[in-house]
Amino acid sequence: MNPTDAFVPIQTAEQLFRSAESTLLTPNGLDADKLAPVFGRLLTHDVDYADLYFQYSRSEGWSLEEGQVKSGSFNIDQGVGVRAISGEKTAFAYSDDISLDALGAAADATRAIARAGQNRSFGMVHRGEGRLLYNAVDPLVSLADADKVALLERLEKKARAMDPRVIQVMASLASEYEVIFIARSDGHLAADVRPLVRLSLQVIAEQDGRREQGSGGGGGRFDYSYFTDDIL
Repeated sequence: MNPTDAFVPIQTAEQLFRSAESTLLTPNGLDADKLAPVFGRLLTHDVDYADLYFQYSRSEGWSLEEGQVKSGSFNIDQGVGVRAISGEKTAFAYSDDISLDALGAAADATRAIARAGQNRSFGMVHRGEGRLLYNAVDPLVSLADADKVALLERLEKKARAMDPRVIQVMASLASEYEVIFIARSDGHLAADVRPLVRLSLQVIAEQDGRREQGSGGGGGRFDYSYFTDDIL
């Protein structure tokens, strides 16, 4: 694979919205229309602007030292934030629970900054097109676990082969898959799917009793196929 191929977006804005909704809204019994009552509760007070920020992330990390896997990690996080602005005042609330009840409670917490006002209507009116800057892929599943370890082993061997003075090599590999969905009180919606991969290397070299160390790495918003032999 040519690394520049990773810059070619393969999903449309509509596909991004479907991915975000299926990850963040649908599993919690929500859809864009069901968010309207949340904004309705916010806008019963003198709130100038409000938005809901949904986020889901899944990440992993691998490290190799002296030819052995020294550590591995895996983590999943999700939640929703509510922001309300009234004049010069801004209030925030956050919940790990993505449900209509939790959203309502967060809305009640943030609208306390504003004075009581008249009811206003709300409706989702526009899905933002945005700019498709990278492929909306899940890097964690783009390579089997055994192949991730093999990638680190290949990097270690390459580092040792470059100079016989290298006595220790530490390599690490990490990735993240993040899904974002934003709903604004003016009816605009936005969505994004953000992959991220990182590969880093640290070496220690010794000559005549003197030790030096160096490090380097790279990555970007791709999947693991980015790390070809040419990149390594």
